[in-house]
Amino acid sequence: MDLVFIIGAQAVGKMTVGEELAKITNTRLLHNHVSLELALTLFEYGTPGFNRLNKAIREIAMEEFAKQNTEGMIFTYVCDFDAQSEWEYLETVRDIFKDHNVFFVELISSLETRMERNISENRLAKKPSKRNLERTKAELPSSMKRHRLVSNEGELTFENYLRINNENLEPGVVAKMIKEYFKII
Repeated sequence: MDLVFIIGAQAVGKMTVGEELAKITNTRLLHNHVSLELALTLFEYGTPGFNRLNKAIREIAMEEFAKQNTEGMIFTYVCDFDAQSEWEYLETVRDIFKDHNVFFVELISSLETRMERNISENRLAKKPSKRNLERTKAELPSSMKRHRLVSNEGELTFENYLRINNENLEPGVVAKMIKEYFKII
């Protein structure tokens, strides 16, 4: 059983690549908005209740999934590389899957490309909180100013790490690259 942990800025294509990877491997996708959208039905984003519920959903899902050995999991995540808590979270997830292969994939692309992907039909269909296009259009560049959403070259030293600039690559091509690089079944 494998965990493919896809990291990248908002609208870089994590969920879409994850969907494609799930189609060609024995994996299931838990994209970050599954828990976010549920938590948002009860709490405002960023409040203590939201944060606790969002974290609990993810960790319980991962812990339960890690107990079984039949399929792999793909998880997507936006990471602020300047926040120590984010590094701790990466380690927490790695610890949950300590008895399994953990593959880290970082997707990167330009803000311009991400702005285009931000309004894609698939993204808007699966992420209701992203349907306020005025807000999300402002959020993408603003979050880049507040957070470091791309790792520095060589900063991620995980044993199983792959960085892909998916600027001009179709999601299916990226998924195939990930599958082949890590030899995922």
